[in-house]
Amino acid sequence: MKLAILGDIHGNLPALQVAYDITKELKPETIYHLGDLGGYAPFVNEVVDFLIEHKIEGVQGNYDESVVFDKENCGCKYEDHFQAEMAHLSFEWTKKHVTEKSKNYMKNLPFQISFEVEGRRVKIFHATPTKNNLYWYEERPDNFFFLMTEKAQADLMIYGHTHIPYFKKLNGKYFINAGSVGKPKDKDPRTCLCLIDISRSNVQVTFIRRQYDIKSVIRAIIKSGLPYYFAEKLIKGE
Repeated sequence: MKLAILGDIHGNLPALQVAYDITKELKPETIYHLGDLGGYAPFVNEVVDFLIEHKIEGVQGNYDESVVFDKENCGCKYEDHFQAEMAHLSFEWTKKHVTEKSKNYMKNLPFQISFEVEGRRVKIFHATPTKNNLYWYEERPDNFFFLMTEKAQADLMIYGHTHIPYFKKLNGKYFINAGSVGKPKDKDPRTCLCLIDISRSNVQVTFIRRQYDIKSVIRAIIKSGLPYYFAEKLIKGE
């Protein structure tokens, strides 16, 4: 079974459109998104409309939850005071501009999706099986991976949140961070699509990168009144 995974879109409609075009070429059986639909770029409502129109199921991210319940912050990690200030401006902008339709959609997203493929238990969630704002980097010690396996009760786990893609296998369990469609942080500004091919004998993971019209997003960021800081981050893949 082939699955296409759309990680952390963050209001970047042009990147989402290109990622979706890739799925049309690859023809997976199913497409899922990993939440965090708004923030940093201005197309949060257009992203929600696109997912609804194309019947793409997914899970709720920390950004979605924080917007829906009007929290004080998005539950994100900051490296310094300036980054925290910029993130707060983005969060407040998103809360101000998100429609009731988009909020209702995000509110009704499940925390996780579970199913079985070729005898393998699969779980999809935004960050970890217990918290949607915990950063699960590849550099985490093996014991952390084993703990998450225990919590998820799954053979194959698919998640995002860090915006950095990786694929890891430990003790017969599979761990896949799908990266980010709309805000990559691995120094590669191209959109990222994760294709997972699950068979009884193997799990094959491919990260597909492709250019999109980043200039149109930069113009939209400027026009929206969001800080140009977010355009710079997109250009650098940070």
